[in-house]
Amino acid sequence: MCDDLLPDGHYRGWADRLAARLAAERPAGGFRYANLAVRGKLIGQIHDEQLDRAAAMGAELVTLAGGLNDVLRPRCDVARIEQLLGASATGLRATGATVVLFTSTDPTRRLAGAARLLPAILRMKAFVHELAQEPGIAVVDLFSAPCFDDRRLWAEDRLHLSPEGHRRVAEAVLEALGRPAGFDWRAPLPAAVPPGRGEKLAADARWARTHLGPWIGRRLTGRSSGDGRPPKRADLLPYEG
Repeated sequence: MCDDLLPDGHYRGWADRLAARLAAERPAGGFRYANLAVRGKLIGQIHDEQLDRAAAMGAELVTLAGGLNDVLRPRCDVARIEQLLGASATGLRATGATVVLFTSTDPTRRLAGAARLLPAILRMKAFVHELAQEPGIAVVDLFSAPCFDDRRLWAEDRLHLSPEGHRRVAEAVLEALGRPAGFDWRAPLPAAVPPGRGEKLAADARWARTHLGPWIGRRLTGRSSGDGRPPKRADLLPYEG
């Protein structure tokens, strides 16, 4: 979501950026890439709809980002999220794949009202690091990177990454995999003039009208922004850039 648009109308995204970097290490056509992710999915949906398909591909590397959409919802069952995320990671590891997991960023320093999410986010952070004690599981720890407090790393909806945010997450995954650093993804952005009070209030009102209101409406009606959307790249095919 919210990265640069590709010629086919899809967003580019950190996974595409990661695939491009990994493909550059192989002969032409020697790197295959699939992307089963669909926006808005809960961890139960990821487990039920994507896990078997991903495992059957026999990939060497699988990134698994799930659980945050659950945490955003009131009265989420964190124990159930942990159970399903753990089962998903274990199932993928059983295929011989290296599995990359993620911790959430800390939303409390950039989003008003996000303090209620922190206990669940901290518990999930500890759980992911516990899973990473097993061989073959790596963690991208976004929580410990204060650069993600900067709103310039986030899109206008304040929930999905901006192009610069996607660029940094891709680099963070490469680092977690032991690749040489292309740049310091944790480095703060250059200082910027903070918005004035009027500008900030106008931006908050626009965000509430354009993004928060529809998000609440979907929650109340049991809908998701990903309903009916197919995976971006459903098959493990040679990556051609």
